[in-house]
Amino acid sequence: MLKAMYASFFGLQQEPFSIAPDPRYLYMSEHHREALAHLLYGIRGGGGFVLLTGEIGAGKTTVCRCFLEQIPEQCNFAYIFNPKLTVHELLKAVCEEFGVDAPSAGTPGVTVQDYVAPLNRFLLDAHAGGRNSVLVIDEAQNLSVDLLEQLRLLTNLETAERKLLQIVLIGQPELRDMLARPELEQLAQRVIARFHLQPLSESETAQYVLHRLRVAGLGSASPFDRKELQRIHRLSRGVPRRINLLCDRALLGAYAHGQSRVGREVVKKAAREVFDDAAQRAARRAADRGNQFRMLAWGTGMVVLAVAVGLAASAWQSGLLRRVAGAAAPAGASSANGQGAAALAAGAAAAVPEAAGFGAPTLDRLDVAYGWRTEQQALRVLSRGWGELLGGGDVCDEARRKQLICYRSTVSLALVQQLDRPGTLTLVNANNQRGHVLLLGVNDQLALLQTADGRIKVPLLSLAQVWRGEFTTFWRAPPGYLEQSPGSQSTAVAQMLSQQLPVPSGPDGGAASASAEASLRARIHAFQVTQALQPDGLIGPVTMMKLNRALGVDEPRLEVLR
Repeated sequence: MLKAMYASFFGLQQEPFSIAPDPRYLYMSEHHREALAHLLYGIRGGGGFVLLTGEIGAGKTTVCRCFLEQIPEQCNFAYIFNPKLTVHELLKAVCEEFGVDAPSAGTPGVTVQDYVAPLNRFLLDAHAGGRNSVLVIDEAQNLSVDLLEQLRLLTNLETAERKLLQIVLIGQPELRDMLARPELEQLAQRVIARFHLQPLSESETAQYVLHRLRVAGLGSASPFDRKELQRIHRLSRGVPRRINLLCDRALLGAYAHGQSRVGREVVKKAAREVFDDAAQRAARRAADRGNQFRMLAWGTGMVVLAVAVGLAASAWQSGLLRRVAGAAAPAGASSANGQGAAALAAGAAAAVPEAAGFGAPTLDRLDVAYGWRTEQQALRVLSRGWGELLGGGDVCDEARRKQLICYRSTVSLALVQQLDRPGTLTLVNANNQRGHVLLLGVNDQLALLQTADGRIKVPLLSLAQVWRGEFTTFWRAPPGYLEQSPGSQSTAVAQMLSQQLPVPSGPDGGAASASAEASLRARIHAFQVTQALQPDGLIGPVTMMKLNRALGVDEPRLEVLR
């Protein structure tokens, strides 16, 4: 009753911060959109596992329900929301969800095969009728090792052309730890796509709160000002469910005091009421870590500057840097607004408008026939952005002779955007036919592609239906990198950097050579932290690409889509 009254008091038609997973209130942050795209991709993934993880309350179930509303009619779908079962109970539940007759789990003498055999017949009939079959298991962190192994065996059901069952696992972060166990290595190798749903950023938290208020009918100014939204983000750690609990109690507290605006003391009192002491201590620790991180970022900025200064001389001589200390870029050089990417299609160095992709048609459906038939053809066009015209041999081998290294991996769009460089995408349709296009630009809704016939724009969800994450690009190697054996390439880069960085001195004034390697690794680690990379202190291809970007190495960037 009180909640209904506070809704009216603030000019709302309903309670805006219910913790029920209502799809109407779904706020699609960049991470939520990509999570949904991964689930939709799972429908056409061709077998194996798709993994979606996230913290408690991050919005996994809400995304899943939004996903359920978009499942095509030609898809058989089974949903298990309580996987705390025995092997027989799980198989029985899967059969029931698909409408397959199977014996009861407690029937004496029943074996696993008594469930698998009718399920296999059902999946074969569905495949013959052109229907895909998808099994989604929520709260998958509750699965035992035996259950996970049985699910792996279900993915063995296949025809000569493809696997018959796609399994989507949705769970808390410990699910990732479970799949890292040695006894589940075979299952982990069958994960064809994985995504971890991150908490909301500070700006996304503010947008999330306003979004829910507007959906609930807010027609005037928000009762939360900027400072209180920042406080809400800090106390909730950006977790949507915690945001809902805190905002709901804060609005109730403001109403009880007859206040049309939610103030600092109201928010702090609401946090004490809805979060237990452990949660509040965690929030304070998170705030402390934020302060430490800002200090680390400042120190790392000085490290990156030192690296850049140290590398400038050798990079200048090797031609790696074309723009140093504010010098004007020569004609044809790539720039931050994506001019290097524009040169990919035209093979020329003319500048493009800032609103990249202008004039390119938008297609609702992407077909593999639009692309080049081989990746080699696409890579030759891609190489133009690096100022190279490669011949008819193996593109990666020829590029390597010109200090360019091919980077080929299965990635997410988030990583592609983080790398900020064009590359080839391998498209695969339901008949396993392939095509290759260039990704020139991307935003939160569209991708700008170069096809064999010209430029097009496609919605990200359309791209997700034919792209399984296969991505290839180039990165420019530093001097001496390719002169080392493959196993010591990272060591060669580390040695080169250590020559350019100041070596710490010991108490006697001498160089602390024994700790130089550890010091260098710590600096690399700090750089990786500021770049949102895996902080392992090692220089792999992704770290090199980010370091090249930080140092201003001349490499093309993705175009900016408006």
